[in-house]
Amino acid sequence: MKRAIIVGASSGIGREVARLLICDGWSVGLGARRTDKLEQLREESVSKASGAQKIEIEAIDVNSSNATEGLQILIEKTGGMDLYFHSSGVGWMNPELDEQKELKTVETNALGFTRMIDAAFQYMSKNRGGHIAIISSVAGTKGLGPAPAYSATKAFQNKYLESLEQLAATRRLNIRFTDIRPGFVATDLLNGGNNYPLLLKTDSVARKIISAINHRRHICIIDWRWAILTALWRGVPSFIWRKIKLTK
Repeated sequence: MKRAIIVGASSGIGREVARLLICDGWSVGLGARRTDKLEQLREESVSKASGAQKIEIEAIDVNSSNATEGLQILIEKTGGMDLYFHSSGVGWMNPELDEQKELKTVETNALGFTRMIDAAFQYMSKNRGGHIAIISSVAGTKGLGPAPAYSATKAFQNKYLESLEQLAATRRLNIRFTDIRPGFVATDLLNGGNNYPLLLKTDSVARKIISAINHRRHICIIDWRWAILTALWRGVPSFIWRKIKLTK
């Protein structure tokens, strides 16, 4: 596997994963709404890349009806796709249930996610397989009152990838899947990560993601502290969980 498409590569985890793959000799296609950020990443990385590599960019908004067309263009530019890495997502702490935030979260994390993952699946089913990896979240473990849409859409992503994994096995397709579930990561999504517990650094998370992909892990919770915490969450009965106060 040496050709990767990364959607959501303009910042945060996606950007760091792209940087590591480029340094590791991959040809990489970078997709996001903000192409200026992608161009900056390409310029930063081109001096470190070998002459045989490609670093291509394409404007892709996962919520646009032509997003899959942009993906196909990016695949062609890159020369194919062995790995599809989905890092596009939004989310807010929203206990007030601001309608715009909730609907935007559902649009991006559920509808946009489905649009892009399905397109990657269809491509790989026709082109000898590949690897689909996504950034979901430990927030999908249980319903979180402070972030209803975010929590629900991350649970959706977990189950959707699990369903595609079963579908691929049933159809005997050579497609592998990795569901990466980080805890709080210091990215723009958290406005720098102030006052979040067990905060993870982006570069450290990216290295663990690359390891999970290389080892073909099905589910990777980052890091061990969050693995223990989510295991405890799963064991809490619903009648107790719904009474737990997660906000001040």
